Amino acid sequence: METVVVGSSGLTPEQVLAVARHGARVELAEEAVRALAASREVVDALAAKPDPVYGVSTGFGALATRHIGPDLRTRLQRNIVRSHAAGMGPRVEREVVRALMFLRLKTVCSGRTGVRPEVARAMAGLLNAGITPVVHEYGSLGCSGDLAPLSHCALALMGEGEAEGPDGVLRPVRELLAAHGLHPVELKEKEGLALLNGTDGMLGMLLMALADLRLLYTSADITAAMTLEALLGSERVLAPELHAIRPHPGQADSAANMLAVLHGSEMTGQHQGDEPRVQDAYSVRCAPQVAGAGRDTLTHAKLVAGRELAAAVDNPVVLPDGRVESNGNFHGAPVAYVLDFLAIAAADLASIAERRTDRLLDKARSHGLPAFLADDPGVDSGLMIAQYTQAALVGELKRLAVPASVDSIPSSAMQEDHVSMGWSAARKLRQAVDGLARVVAVELVAASRALELRRDATGLAPAPATWAVVRAARDADVAGPGPDRYLAPDLAAAEAFVRTGGAVRAARSVTGPLR
Repeated sequence: METVVVGSSGLTPEQVLAVARHGARVELAEEAVRALAASREVVDALAAKPDPVYGVSTGFGALATRHIGPDLRTRLQRNIVRSHAAGMGPRVEREVVRALMFLRLKTVCSGRTGVRPEVARAMAGLLNAGITPVVHEYGSLGCSGDLAPLSHCALALMGEGEAEGPDGVLRPVRELLAAHGLHPVELKEKEGLALLNGTDGMLGMLLMALADLRLLYTSADITAAMTLEALLGSERVLAPELHAIRPHPGQADSAANMLAVLHGSEMTGQHQGDEPRVQDAYSVRCAPQVAGAGRDTLTHAKLVAGRELAAAVDNPVVLPDGRVESNGNFHGAPVAYVLDFLAIAAADLASIAERRTDRLLDKARSHGLPAFLADDPGVDSGLMIAQYTQAALVGELKRLAVPASVDSIPSSAMQEDHVSMGWSAARKLRQAVDGLARVVAVELVAASRALELRRDATGLAPAPATWAVVRAARDADVAGPGPDRYLAPDLAAAEAFVRTGGAVRAARSVTGPLR
């Protein structure tokens, strides 16, 4: 989509990804502008009264006991942005910052924050100009939302700090605003606070992880099927009636994917010939159960993400009846939990994929394949060290699976005495997604090589779908069997092939839709 229209409700994950990843333009719906103006009237009325209202005429956090007079309120809002823009460490990715900005704009447009329409227009202007503020890795505890990351974005609205232009070059924000005909915003009562109090960073990273993981889970079903086939395993364990008696939806979907990909294979079930096996190893036989549990975790995470996407997270909020009330909706626990759950599921999916790869390379367990799938074992090492790399990745994924959401560290003079660490959970999930893609890529390299070797040795034909994946991988510069060569480029090509959906597209060209 080229343009996303932001109303007072109703954004979809696809719209967030369109803006964050693909640079879609942002427009404000007229009903959103009306909602902004109506809530601002409420804030202006409260600001004119002598009674202190949190975020309007008081300090923040542990300093909320001080009443702030009208002459200091603009300075108050400017100061909260400057002081909270205290991140450190490497810059986070452009797509994460754009998601952060866009999701805060979404909440601002809900009419629950008291922000003026001109501030919302300025936020849209930054996104449409391709101006991406510098946001740092460290600074958010995931309670009171993603304060430091959002502060760096709000700083850019004020014309301060550094940002990346559409050309990818870092410049002072004021220069970038001028170059695109934009002007700094002077924040009024409550606006600085409203721009900082959100779970937008962790939610944006969750939405992107869900999209990436859904593709990776389908890719992992395909590589698992290729490994089963290359090991002459039995596809009978994938029968729908077997999965119907343990009715987990994700398990049934993974089994159905594998069965569709293996349709027409001459290799499956051949282990009942000269070398009878009663059952395949767990890493092969239980592939749908493990991947399916992860798929069901994705479904739960998608439900949580949808609820959070429908939320207006701020403190205080302007309610429909005109009250302005403090609340704790900025606490990131719901999002943090599922971010951690997904990292656990990704680690386990990678773990079982690595075990299948090891089985393909072990002459004692691969049922006739050459050691390490080498051309001349002993002279050639084949994929020996590719499995080492895969094992190292799995080790890292297990470390990343340690939950962040149980590690609350109190802050703000014990006013914010329990925090979610949701930003940290999101950051490590992004690493876990990268690691899982690489692990699946190594299994793809091994399974495709094993299928070619098995076909050449036995004359048995692979399934049309798995063979389509092999041929597509070769066209994508993932080389096949042969003498040892510089292997890192093959692995990099396989990773790109998996990440961009190459394996899924190739399989679907034969099977039709996969789940």
